[in-house]
Amino acid sequence: MNRRQLLLLGLGAVSGASTLGLGQWLHHRATRAQQARDRTFPVTGTQPLWQRAAAKGITFGASATRREILEDPDLAQRFVEDCRMLVPANELKWKTIRPSATEYQFEVPDAMLAFAQQHGLIMHGHTLVWHNSLPDWFAETVNASNAEQILVDHVQTVATHYAGQIRSWDVVNEAILPEHDQPNGLRKTPWLEFLGEDYLDLAFRVAHGADPQALLLYNDFNLDFAVRQDERKRRAVLGLLERLTAKGVPIHALGIQGHLSGAQVPHFDAEVMRRFLRDVASLGLKIFITELDVIDKAFPADLSIRDRMVAAAYEDYLSVVLEEPAVVSVATWGFSDRYTWLNSFHPREDELPVRPLPLDENLQPKLAWNAIARAFDQAPPRDPNRGETQQE
Repeated sequence: MNRRQLLLLGLGAVSGASTLGLGQWLHHRATRAQQARDRTFPVTGTQPLWQRAAAKGITFGASATRREILEDPDLAQRFVEDCRMLVPANELKWKTIRPSATEYQFEVPDAMLAFAQQHGLIMHGHTLVWHNSLPDWFAETVNASNAEQILVDHVQTVATHYAGQIRSWDVVNEAILPEHDQPNGLRKTPWLEFLGEDYLDLAFRVAHGADPQALLLYNDFNLDFAVRQDERKRRAVLGLLERLTAKGVPIHALGIQGHLSGAQVPHFDAEVMRRFLRDVASLGLKIFITELDVIDKAFPADLSIRDRMVAAAYEDYLSVVLEEPAVVSVATWGFSDRYTWLNSFHPREDELPVRPLPLDENLQPKLAWNAIARAFDQAPPRDPNRGETQQE
């Protein structure tokens, strides 16, 4: 295989190839494609996804933007039919709601909340503290002397504004990155630089004080596959959760994003994932799958094969994850291929449209929809006391 072919496989594929050995990885990839050709993903009944999930004590939903929910009535209708949770994809991030250090603009997320309430949907908040999507004024204004006050004011103001209305929050997002070589595997961010690791404790305690009934999550990605990068991340995240719970920090759940790279699919190890989920659950935490999609750039162009490989990735992953009773919520990152971040962030080298989500661009269910439905149908029921509300 020449250099150009390796590049076309993408960085995730190269990482996978280096883990297994190139020949073995290519064999796994070819085997997966062949197996996908033989899978049909039949479903029984006509129940929507949310109802299949709810029958097992699981909440199902998806992220959406203002445009999708408030300006595309066809998508909004399909969303309401299949989902019971709405996650604003960008509308609660700092850059959207905080035009200056002293101002907040809630009109857009308020409109999305009104839509959710009108249609009986739960709202999940994303996100209170992150190192990305910061407003332009942040770099010029925030420093070691005022960072704590600005963080506290933000978390307190936003969580208070939505107290009793947003069921759960990604309080801190993506704070772990072992490759940055910081203590405890922490990501080098402005918050870490100005406040040290205690910024995580602070964010959770302030959020809990502002809304004691909200379920509070730590949310992160690259926790899914049996590759070196993900293994280091799992260890660091578990260590963080152990430290937070040992200190009595009010954290209630781990959010696993679940952006499933097709290049890494051959490295999904059911027992590795089961063990990680058990370790998280042993801390008394719930688990949310928060941003599920399948990055199809390494899959074949042929839709009859590609859609089956995407569906297989969903079903194989969820069938394992949903065995763990602490998993009480699943949300896809977007619901229709008409709107997906992957078109910009993970486009295909052949320039064909990506197809990572349950509905196609015409809002028709794909085999991915069937795969998710099948995983819910086969999942064991949850303990009814787990739920999504905090039971303290």
